[in-house]
Amino acid sequence: MKISIEWLREWIDSPWDARELGSRLTMCGFELEAMDEASLELNVTPNRGDAMSVLGIAREVAALSGKPLTGPSMDAVSAQSKDVLPVWLDAPSACPKFVGRMVRGVNNRAATPAWMRDRLKSAGVRSISPLVDVTNYVLLELGQPMHVYDLSKLQGGITVRTARAQEPVKLLDGRTVESAPDMLLITDEAGAVGVAGIMGGERTAVAESTTDIFLEVAYFSPEAILGRARKLGLQTDASQRFERGVDPALQERAMERATALILEIAGGKAGPVQVTQSEERLPKRPQVSLRRTQLKRLLGVAIDPARVTKTLTSLGMRVTENSTGWDATPPSHRFDISIEADLVEEVARIVGYEAIPEAHALIPQRFRELSSSKPNERSVLEALAARGYQEAITLAFVDPALQARLFPQHNGLALANPIASDLAVMRVSLWPGLLRAALENQRRQQDRLRLFEHGRRFVPEEIDTLAGVVWGARWPEQWGASKEMRTPADFFDVQADLEALADFTFEPAGLSCLHPGRAARVKRAGDEVGWLGELHPGLVDELGFTYAPVLFELDYERALRIVRPAYEAFSRFPQVRRDLALVIDEAVSFSALRERVLLASPIRPQDCLLFDVYRGPGVETGRKSVALGLIFQDISRTLMDEEIDGAVAAIVAELRAGLNAKIRE
Repeated sequence: MKISIEWLREWIDSPWDARELGSRLTMCGFELEAMDEASLELNVTPNRGDAMSVLGIAREVAALSGKPLTGPSMDAVSAQSKDVLPVWLDAPSACPKFVGRMVRGVNNRAATPAWMRDRLKSAGVRSISPLVDVTNYVLLELGQPMHVYDLSKLQGGITVRTARAQEPVKLLDGRTVESAPDMLLITDEAGAVGVAGIMGGERTAVAESTTDIFLEVAYFSPEAILGRARKLGLQTDASQRFERGVDPALQERAMERATALILEIAGGKAGPVQVTQSEERLPKRPQVSLRRTQLKRLLGVAIDPARVTKTLTSLGMRVTENSTGWDATPPSHRFDISIEADLVEEVARIVGYEAIPEAHALIPQRFRELSSSKPNERSVLEALAARGYQEAITLAFVDPALQARLFPQHNGLALANPIASDLAVMRVSLWPGLLRAALENQRRQQDRLRLFEHGRRFVPEEIDTLAGVVWGARWPEQWGASKEMRTPADFFDVQADLEALADFTFEPAGLSCLHPGRAARVKRAGDEVGWLGELHPGLVDELGFTYAPVLFELDYERALRIVRPAYEAFSRFPQVRRDLALVIDEAVSFSALRERVLLASPIRPQDCLLFDVYRGPGVETGRKSVALGLIFQDISRTLMDEEIDGAVAAIVAELRAGLNAKIRE
């Protein structure tokens, strides 16, 4: 908010110049955005809800300097009539206090004084009419929103109640809105005359011809106002203050100040002040205890007890000392003080953070040891970068339509207040963000892309994930590249990249968003840790890719866990190799074949190698010929031919029985 220094000095009698005053405001915790000494204006950002006024800022400066608050006179205005308007509170928990007053015979055509217009202008408020200007002035000066009604347009008394479903209200800005059942309305016998704490209604608005008015100064609880203005597409000064909290003891003072200004500027005769309230529903400020030991522990320095008492008292608190520290009762406007730590913060802020010396922690910091199996992120990312990948960082919020198309079986966590309609759910995979990045690169005429991302996905628990997308040519364009090097990268190119990270195995499997027959489950030591595959052709066409992207996604910690090597003695005895040529079904994977070989042999082969695969003449349709190299070696002796022959026979018998394998002669 922007205020004039002259206005602030009206509340604190001090000879400070503008620069010194700005410095003190900064020390109080305000953000000083600008200071113009020529025009005597300060542009400050209040640090709390109760400081969103000239009075609030003055309280802070007074506490820091020890100067007393003076301020303009706000003596009670004598009633010149007995006219009152009945008020009923049907929702006392939302509106526990409503202060009203009639003023008859005002002249709303009178000119607002130049000093008031100047102060409103410096605060960014346009002068409209004496009655409206006074309410805006009191709002800026005291922080208390108020409203003025044309008394001749009110029908009967005022009732503060919750809205009925879709009850219409025509607001001051000319719009008609439908109120929700959780909204609070100000009504008369004819219906709603305003949305409480947000904006008044057009039907009872004052005009130049208005002569009789009813002033409203109410306390609305923050819970009753919070979020309602946003639902209506509004953001008013009144709603901002009520949402943050208004002093529940300020209403009578604001009424007297506004009445005095109206009578001074527009004339008229005031009626008595009407206070309608539910005493038990008004907020009470609880007593808060502050221990000397806790104050020293949190600040790291002992503060003189007399200084603590003076500091808390200067902030308007009732303070009593006891054997362990202090008991402080906050003033009604300090609704942010409820626990001991709040008092510690106030003492530190007013005493000055610069007065608290820096000191090393008395207890040494002890960092938890990293798990020996946790993968080193830098090593993993550098390995991918060395293979031509670039790191991407995408939002954890994704397009719900794209995510549903990729993963129809998962319902992403919907955001209550998304920043955009296409960023409305939490990602269940890193692929939606990477695919959007790939499309953006394609639109910018890039012909080759390799991206990876290390981040979290939400299913709904958070899972640390490494994912990537490969699209376009296998190798960058260069003069010596063959035609084959410029063909699009495929499944096996990305498989090789993953195998460079860890000893993965790949098992053919299906995922709805991946190409049937060109997708695989990624496994490590038999544990499923991720997916690898080419994007489904339907999605390739739907998204507009020129080539099919190849995607991978790994559960980071499980897939890349470090397996520390254990020492194994090497054999000094010779190896024996036996080769087998088998005809098996096309659907049998090498991993399944290798597993049966290792389990069937009475002498466990040291290794099982696949060195040839043949399909064609001499092999039945739907079958394939594979050639295996079996390596046998013992740690303590030379293996005999009879033993090797028996092991090979056992393997052949198991493969014939379990996989319908035939030996090729």
